[in-house]
Amino acid sequence: MSRVRREGESGRTAWLLIFITVSVFCIVFFAARGRFTTPFSSPAVITLLAPFQRAAAWAGDQVKGLMANVSDVLTVHQQNQMLRSEVEQLRVQNVKANEYAAENIRLRELLGYTQAATQFDLVMARVIGREPSTWTRMVVIDRGTQHGVQKNMAVVTARGLVGVVTEAGPISSKVQLILDPRAAAGALVQRSRVAGVVKGTPDDAMHPRMMNVPKNQDMAVGDILVTSGFGGIYPKGIMIGTVSAVKNDSSGLLHYAVIETAADFQRLEDVAVITASREAPPEPLQPPMQTPGTETDPKAALAAQEEAARRAAQPPAPTVPAPAPTTANQAAPATTAPTPPPAAGMDQQQPAQAPVPAQAQPQPQPPQQQAPTNAAPGAKR
Repeated sequence: MSRVRREGESGRTAWLLIFITVSVFCIVFFAARGRFTTPFSSPAVITLLAPFQRAAAWAGDQVKGLMANVSDVLTVHQQNQMLRSEVEQLRVQNVKANEYAAENIRLRELLGYTQAATQFDLVMARVIGREPSTWTRMVVIDRGTQHGVQKNMAVVTARGLVGVVTEAGPISSKVQLILDPRAAAGALVQRSRVAGVVKGTPDDAMHPRMMNVPKNQDMAVGDILVTSGFGGIYPKGIMIGTVSAVKNDSSGLLHYAVIETAADFQRLEDVAVITASREAPPEPLQPPMQTPGTETDPKAALAAQEEAARRAAQPPAPTVPAPAPTTANQAAPATTAPTPPPAAGMDQQQPAQAPVPAQAQPQPQPPQQQAPTNAAPGAKR
């Protein structure tokens, strides 16, 4: 019974407090808007209403702050989403930029090799496929017969030899690497010109060997190996790699070299196919630079250069043919005036000999007795 009474009293007290609070709030609200004028303007009333006014102001500030916090949270959430999206875009752009930079480096290196190797006609290609079972034996490139690629064409990079085209399709081709044990390439030691054959080995797939080298031949660690040109597939002078070790063969009569290839087959992405090969033109001979003060005769050398340049600039002089030599028995040239015939009634004189040009005078001959000639008609004997 007492419990029910207490609950009823507490309920009435709560309703009374609510009524007083609402009444005070309405009085304060309408008084602030000028719609209600309270006669209780004495300090006592103001002092009595001050706690309620402070409570109402505090509640308004709390509501306003809560709304501001909610607005800030929503704004921060939107900004966070935007920043996340921007970070993802920048991350993708960064990856693309790194790929473009790496590709630019590879293509610049390959372009430099193309400009330097003027004896080759090259077709750029990209590696588009590798089979897991033949990772070190075969690759697929994105160039075929439509681009001029044919079977048995050599494939290189800017660093060295890669392999040879074994199958050429319209838009793609298969390339057999020099790491394949079934492949073989003629090689020369660049220093000593020792010849051998480079072949892959199953024991060490990334390091081929140079085989068939007699033990008495000069080959050492660090020697550079280049293609020999034998066989007609690989042009001569393409770098294969360097000798990393020299070991004896099982027979004891030969030794072989373990090769560190010049081309990086683990990072093989861009290659070039040699579609045509010709002998490289010889480089022009340049005179060695002389140390100032050690020239044999600087003035004479300069004068000789100027004279050679002056002669090269002058036109060639016309050539005048020399007149043919004449003898006493030959007739006189057409430019010599003819001798007038002797007049009638006078003795016939011996005919005068034709003048001999000064360029070729005949040798003097002993005088010979001339036979008498018949006189002209009507002359005295």
